[in-house]
Amino acid sequence: MKRPSNRDVGPYRMRAEWEPHDATWLAWPHYKDDWPGKFEPIPWVYAELIRHLSCHERVELIVNDLASEKRARKVLDRANALSDNIRFHRWPTDRVWTRDSGCTFVTASKIPEAFTAAKAGPSTSLGMTRSKRLCAITWRFNAWAKYSNWQHDQKIGALMAQAANAAELRPMFGKRRIVLEGGSIDVNGQGTLLTTEECLVSKTQQRNPGMNRKDYEKIFAEYLGIRNVIWLGSGIAGDDTHGHVDDITRFVAPDTVVTAVESDPNDPNYEPLRENIRRLREATDQDGKSISIIELPMPAPVFFDGRRLPASYANFYIANGLVLIPVFNDPNDRVALDILADLFPDRDVVGIYSGDLIWGFGAMHCMTQQQPKTRF
Repeated sequence: MKRPSNRDVGPYRMRAEWEPHDATWLAWPHYKDDWPGKFEPIPWVYAELIRHLSCHERVELIVNDLASEKRARKVLDRANALSDNIRFHRWPTDRVWTRDSGCTFVTASKIPEAFTAAKAGPSTSLGMTRSKRLCAITWRFNAWAKYSNWQHDQKIGALMAQAANAAELRPMFGKRRIVLEGGSIDVNGQGTLLTTEECLVSKTQQRNPGMNRKDYEKIFAEYLGIRNVIWLGSGIAGDDTHGHVDDITRFVAPDTVVTAVESDPNDPNYEPLRENIRRLREATDQDGKSISIIELPMPAPVFFDGRRLPASYANFYIANGLVLIPVFNDPNDRVALDILADLFPDRDVVGIYSGDLIWGFGAMHCMTQQQPKTRF
């Protein structure tokens, strides 16, 4: 792609996930049809994740209502995970994949002239003089252009923005709000973004009819501070989002990615993941420098009820002092944990058993959404 000049890049920056957080956002599980026949262990997986997270940063936990909050508190208490570092928000949700339904937090280096409190809403009236002000991009959410129940989730991003006292931004394409899920992008915080053609420009589960690669690159420049987009090809088998990048390739440093590889030539992931590595080897960062590539093995295929599930170690989440990694009782669990422990020596690296969780087609990264720290 032709890199935008600095004048073409907006005043916002999406920070890398490893940069300091004020909080992590999660939604408490309740929709049993996401885990048909396997819902019972799911709240306990969430409790384990929250127990680790709340030791390192505030957890903003969305619950459907008072009754849901009481159930969540009971589970958290029994799991020794209930703490004062958890803040509850009673907002109804359809599903709990906050990475995709929630807002994308960015920081603003300056306040654009056209961006006024009257235009963006009352949340912009506070903190207007901060040099690094928190903003929230509320993309339109339509349940991955696949499911019909998204009306509650569509409202979550704006509620998160208001609770975080963040100025709300609503990117448009023509007269339509842009659909984008957080799991479809990954950034290095310096101006480079990873995504896939399968998710954003395929006509299958098409999010934004009429938008092409250049249209997306313009939006990424304006709202995320992106000067360079690395377009990978396809995601992994079993992914019902149709190609989210957070199951395959992730930045772990400004100049380094981990990318999933499949060793079995007969596996359907083998060739698509090889093609992604080929693209990464040809790619450069925002300054034209090559990207360091570290291979991350795939676990053995995970099936349930005859269906291939999107099990991948790449769906990890980086928090303050912590990296949470989905594991599957697989020999490669230890390999993946060791690779990520070497990459994050200053953080606790914790495996969370996700063999049941992945039946909902998501893991650590899909569940979470980081809120960057704005005061140091």
